[in-house]
Amino acid sequence: MSESLSTPHPRTRWRFAVAFGVIGSLLVAVLITAFIWPAATSSPKNLPIGISGPADRVAALTDVLAQQDPSPMSLVEVSSRQDAIDQIESREIYGAILLDEPEVLVATAASPVAAQAPRGVATQLQSQIDATVQAALVAQLAAIGEALAAGQPPALPPADAPGTQTPKVTVTDVVPLADSDPTGAGIAAATFPLVLGGMLGGILLSLLVAGAVRRLVALAVFGIAAGALSALILQTWFGLLQRDWLLNAAALGLGMTATAAFIIGMNAVFGRPGLGIAAVITVLFANPLAAAAVPVQFLPEPWGQIGQYFVPGAASNLLRSLSYFPDAATGMQWMILLCWTALGVLLALVGHYRDKPDMQVPEEQLEPETQLEAV
Repeated sequence: MSESLSTPHPRTRWRFAVAFGVIGSLLVAVLITAFIWPAATSSPKNLPIGISGPADRVAALTDVLAQQDPSPMSLVEVSSRQDAIDQIESREIYGAILLDEPEVLVATAASPVAAQAPRGVATQLQSQIDATVQAALVAQLAAIGEALAAGQPPALPPADAPGTQTPKVTVTDVVPLADSDPTGAGIAAATFPLVLGGMLGGILLSLLVAGAVRRLVALAVFGIAAGALSALILQTWFGLLQRDWLLNAAALGLGMTATAAFIIGMNAVFGRPGLGIAAVITVLFANPLAAAAVPVQFLPEPWGQIGQYFVPGAASNLLRSLSYFPDAATGMQWMILLCWTALGVLLALVGHYRDKPDMQVPEEQLEPETQLEAV
C-alpha cells in the first residue's frame, strides 16, 4: 500500500472548524448589512425643491414643512418658472412648486423616488383648492337663499369670481425618463456591473500580467475596450443611456479603469491581502453609498455625501448627468475618477520600485579604488 493511502490526512481541529463557521456567518452578516442598511435607513428628507409665489402662501408651506422632523423638502426660492427649469436641468434642485399658476415641476430622470415628494404636494394643493372653491360656492348659495327669502333678487357672482372656476394644479415633468427605461431601474442598475467590471479587470490584470509597465498598458487597453463594449450594450442595445455615446463610453471606461487601477495598486503594495482590502472598500463600503437609485439627501448623513467621493458614486452620478442633464456640472465627477485612477497607478509604481532589487554594477565599470574596496 502506498504511503499516500496509508497516511491519514490531517484533520482540522474542532475549535478551528467552529471558529471558521462563525467567521463565515459574520462575513455574511456584514455583507447583508452593507447592502441593506443604506436602503433600509433612507427616507425622504431635505430634498432641494424650488418655490415661488405670494409671500403668505410660501410662508404657510414653509411653516408646515418646518413642523416635520426631518423635513422632506428644503425649499429654495426661484424667481420664475424659467429659473426653476434652469435649476432643475442643471441638477441644483429636484423640482419646483409654483404657487401662482399653480404648477408643480418634477424631473423623474433625476430620481423617480424624489419626484414623488413634489407630486404629493401637488395633490395636497389640489385638495386645498377644491375645499376653498367648495366653501366659496356654499357661501354664495347661502347668500342667494337669504336674498330669495327676503324677496330680493339674488346678486349673481361674476364669471371669474371664486367658486365659479376650479383651478387645476398642473404637474410637468421637465426631464422625463427615456421610453426605453421608463422606471429608471436600468440606469440605476448600471452602477453594479460597472463596479464588478472594474474589480474583475483589476484582479485579472494583477494575477495574470507581470511587470508594472505592462500591467499599466493592459489597464489602459482594458479601460478603453471595456468602456466601448459597455456603452454598446447599455446604450446601443438596451437604450438605458442617452445622448452622446462617446462621452458615455468614456465615463464607463474611466469608472472601470479607476476601480481596476485601485485594485492593481493595492495588490502591488500589500500583495494578495491588498486585493481583499480593495474589494471590501469598493463593494461593501463605496457601492452601497453610491446613491444610484435615490437622491444623496435620502441617505443617512454624512454617508451619502461621502459616497460621492468614491468611484461608484461619482460614476453613477456622472452617467445620469451625461444621459439626461447636459447642463449639469460634471467636472467634479471626472476629477474624482481621474484621482482614483492616478492613486492606483501611483500605488502600482510604488510597489514595483519598492520590490525591485538594487541594480548591480559590473566590477569592470568601477574605479580602481572601488575595485580594491570590493575585494
